[in-house]
Amino acid sequence: MKKLLLLFLLGSPLCYGQRNFTIQETVFGARQFAPQNLTLTQWIPKEQAFTQLDASYQKLQIRDAANNWQPKDLLTCNELAEAIKTSLHDTTSVKLSYFPTDYQWANENSFNFTYSNAGQNYYLQYDVSSRKATLQAKTPLSATNPELSANRSRVAFLIENNIMIHDGSSTIAVTQDSVDGIVNGSDYTHRQEFGINKGMWWSPDSEKLLYYRKDETMVSQYPLIQWSARVANAKDIRYPMAGMKSEEVTLLVYDCSTKSRTTLKTGEPKEQYLTLCTWDPSGKYVYVGLLNREQNHLKLNKYDASSGELVKTLLEERSSSWVEPLHALHFLPNKNDQFLYQTDKDGFNQLYLYNTEGKLIRSLGHADVIVESLGDFTADGKKISYIGITNNGLDRQLFQVDLGNGKTVQLTHEPGMHQASISTDGTYILDQYSSQTVPNRITIRNTRNDKTNLILAAANPFEGKIKLPKIEQLSLLSADGKTPLNGRIIYPADFDATQKYPVMVYLYGGSHAQLVQNRWLFGAGYFDLYMAQQGYVVFTMDNRGSDARGRDFTRVTHRQLGQAEMADQMKGIEFLKSQPFVDQTRIGLFGWSFGGFMTTSLMVHHPGIFHTAVAGGPVIDWKFYEVMYGERYMDTPQENPDGYKNVSLLDKASQLKGNLLIIHGAQDPVVVQQHSMEFIEACIKAGKQVDYFLYPTHEHNVMGKDRIHMYEKIAQYFDLHLKR
Repeated sequence: MKKLLLLFLLGSPLCYGQRNFTIQETVFGARQFAPQNLTLTQWIPKEQAFTQLDASYQKLQIRDAANNWQPKDLLTCNELAEAIKTSLHDTTSVKLSYFPTDYQWANENSFNFTYSNAGQNYYLQYDVSSRKATLQAKTPLSATNPELSANRSRVAFLIENNIMIHDGSSTIAVTQDSVDGIVNGSDYTHRQEFGINKGMWWSPDSEKLLYYRKDETMVSQYPLIQWSARVANAKDIRYPMAGMKSEEVTLLVYDCSTKSRTTLKTGEPKEQYLTLCTWDPSGKYVYVGLLNREQNHLKLNKYDASSGELVKTLLEERSSSWVEPLHALHFLPNKNDQFLYQTDKDGFNQLYLYNTEGKLIRSLGHADVIVESLGDFTADGKKISYIGITNNGLDRQLFQVDLGNGKTVQLTHEPGMHQASISTDGTYILDQYSSQTVPNRITIRNTRNDKTNLILAAANPFEGKIKLPKIEQLSLLSADGKTPLNGRIIYPADFDATQKYPVMVYLYGGSHAQLVQNRWLFGAGYFDLYMAQQGYVVFTMDNRGSDARGRDFTRVTHRQLGQAEMADQMKGIEFLKSQPFVDQTRIGLFGWSFGGFMTTSLMVHHPGIFHTAVAGGPVIDWKFYEVMYGERYMDTPQENPDGYKNVSLLDKASQLKGNLLIIHGAQDPVVVQQHSMEFIEACIKAGKQVDYFLYPTHEHNVMGKDRIHMYEKIAQYFDLHLKR
């Protein structure tokens, strides 16, 4: 097939193992066979040294240039426990089974960490010079969403739906709402879309707390049946379905000195999304992104924190599809009137430098590199590093941009997935990466003379243990004939090109997910490898609409989810059918969540192509899905009735042909069980047989040991119908 571009072959060097995976190792094998790595590395501020935990999690170790980066013990778990005892005046009950994994350097002499015991979470700081620990704050173990102030003199936390603040001596109730449906300070606001990962923000001076207040009393309650009681009961959740009434959110500022509250005047309509919440370095202003419910118009507003009044709209973004704010502002450390703003408005998520009056100073974008995560500013505040997505989404590289002139330098170069950071003085880069052939490699590079020291080169963890199948990277053209799509094919164990094999296509296809990356094993999961070892060709491809390829790659799905995605996946099927070793009569599908939607969609839209399929937690009709995610891509059912009808699978059940197993978590709060139940009913009415299996105690994903049961069921289903 001329459109196929074979890029790399991962084959015989890994085919010398002794056995195949067990079904248990499809779940726990990733831990068992993880390539060797360093644990929790961090640069020490202002030092040319970094720390790590030893393999047993019993010691904090340091590596510095003076000893050629060899590790030395800095602090043991037992020594830290003794310091905690002194700090808490507790000589008996303090025990540490392992070194705190949340340790974080505060400065060149001290690190912060959390210790839990006797019904309390203790937030402490350890000074490596004095070898003493200092208690800074504490919360009860029942507390959630702890948020420490900048100087760690206060901690805000939630008890159920209310905010409490502990200041070292007393605890204050910031909110006291008792009405079901009023939620304060929660990160689960707007269902954590729009980059939301917290619900409270301290001002830089630690005196004021900005927080969400969510009113969802008007949102429909959805019952999730709980089976554990003698008489089953319903646990109700607030679930705003597409086109229905949504939550109303406000932002308030609590002043610890005056104990007063100020509501930011974010205005009407009440059904809007508030995100990008950022304090001004002065503590006088708060910046908020206001996104309309249609999600096509964003305003970045500046508010007076004392009065709540709107000061100014700094910038606006509009789109014919959607605007998706995902990143809070980053103020420059030496210029309190300038900040970095991220947006994909020009095609790729990149950095833009603005001042606090809303004037664009300069674009900091580099080629078509997508900014995935920001690193640190240099000590002088003139540059910032970031991990950028390159190579058509396959690689991650470290970049640094000069904020003064926009000049960008790529600091890592080996193809693969890099996790890299720079010492605070800019002298050294700690770089960890993997690729298809590199399990894990960690180096330290001197930026001044380019000298590189190898810290770790992980061996192949399967050598002499597991017989891995051959993995091949490939690139196919999308259905529009313009866009290269990344894929991989895993060949059956003991592959014989003269034989014909059944196929399992594993897919997802939705936004914010990417299955194919230039990492170890090319991103293949252990169940993929297991199925190949059982005699299947396993194929995966990231279609248009998936992540890490830029704005235009995703926007083709607008108002018609699944259509471009299916067209692209069928190009993958064309490739498979062109291969002489593929049995065209034995092609199967497996996907979960959006992948379950894709799996079921392909079964009913292309009957006869796929012999067997397993759809886990599938979206069946987008009118049953929630507002924030669903309306971004589909608008509301009222605005896009034809689109909802076209992508719904309920009226297409009569087109089903082949074997279909649907799996659902009975307490799924994400893709509620109504999706699959409605489809089962449609199949019954259409006289179509379909297999159905519930996991009674699980939500959207089947986790823990039960996941072994799930994979065994899926493997047996494929074996039953596709094996000869």
